[in-house]
Amino acid sequence: MADARAAPSALIHVAAGAVSDQSGRILIAKRPDAAHQGGLWEFPGGKLEPGEPPSDGLARELNEELGIRIRGWRPLIRIEHDYGDRRVLLDVYRINAYSGVPIGREGQPLAWVAPDRMDPARFPAADRPIINALRLPSLYLITGDDPADTEGFVARLGRALDAGIRLVQLRAHGLSDDDYRRLARRLQPLCHACGARLVFNRDLDVVRDLPCDGLHLASALLRRLRERPCPATRLVGASCHSADELRIAEELELDYAILSPVEATLSHPGASALGWSGFADLVAMARLPVYALGGLGPAQQHQCFAHGGQGIAGIRGFWPT
Repeated sequence: MADARAAPSALIHVAAGAVSDQSGRILIAKRPDAAHQGGLWEFPGGKLEPGEPPSDGLARELNEELGIRIRGWRPLIRIEHDYGDRRVLLDVYRINAYSGVPIGREGQPLAWVAPDRMDPARFPAADRPIINALRLPSLYLITGDDPADTEGFVARLGRALDAGIRLVQLRAHGLSDDDYRRLARRLQPLCHACGARLVFNRDLDVVRDLPCDGLHLASALLRRLRERPCPATRLVGASCHSADELRIAEELELDYAILSPVEATLSHPGASALGWSGFADLVAMARLPVYALGGLGPAQQHQCFAHGGQGIAGIRGFWPT
């Protein structure tokens, strides 16, 4: 008797582009009502031809759909998603230079929208991690030594913010709960004055009532949770060291993960490093933006992009001395 189970649908490989303007807005297009996921907004692009490299297919699709020629781009994120009736693999690139003026050459409505103003509910489910990736910077500072020296700590953070850091994790495990809360209240206005976000790495009961931009979960806490610990209005990420922990982060619908260690570190000399190849293998299975951590600095962010990462997270490589 023949197996009555439905055969898995073929994987549809798509290249998509996040085309940005000088103000940081991203170009989106509306899908035809009769199409799969019709009526929703998407990032322009299309299905690849057999054997076609994603970057070549994207260049072709954006010229056909929008009448532009891309001049500068980098990988942003790769997402595989199963809609039930079809499976898609999205190779998404951030387009930072192009020639021509984008127009809907196929009659599709277009709009320029800042990532923070995008409503994920108005996009196909596969596109929602792309919105997270667009909202996140490529460099992520984890605070370093001596949080008990409040003035010196504040001064070092100020120098990092002046250098362009826009996402900060307050990691100060040596402080008491009360001192952590006092320091958090001191740092948040400093971050906001520079347009940066501050996330707390602390037991949830300690920081739950503090005004903050988000939470970062240690891997042990990640494994204990059964649901996302706060609403989508706050950023939530987690430290991960394995495919299993990345899967848990996805199931909890977190906004990002930090994967480590990519290279050997002084703080964890006995830990087995993933290397860039191991990092890329794990990221390829993930469906959320993933930062690389461990023995890395800002100069390696383009290497991270090439291996599928969101960017570099770091302590020693980012924290001013």
